[in-house]
Amino acid sequence: MSFLRSHYWLFVVLALLLGGLQYRLWVGDGSLAQVTELKRQISEQKSENERLHERNRLLDAEVQELKKGMETVEERARHELGMVKEGETLYQLAQ
Repeated sequence: MSFLRSHYWLFVVLALLLGGLQYRLWVGDGSLAQVTELKRQISEQKSENERLHERNRLLDAEVQELKKGMETVEERARHELGMVKEGETLYQLAQ
């Protein structure tokens, strides 16, 4: 009887230990669900970083172009601000 009782408690302890480990694997801190969510967030952040890197590259190219000469400044003034040079006539066509 003593032999069965000692094995019973060993079984209970091992079952509780296994239950605790399973809980941590599926629900607790560092669980599979949390790892999956973190991987998704990392993927989204990498995509955002790539988009921002490309935007920064384009802005840097634009800054370099603006530093080179006045043609780019004139072009932006014409298109974005509707400005014209002295002596030019602006014709707008209605569609």
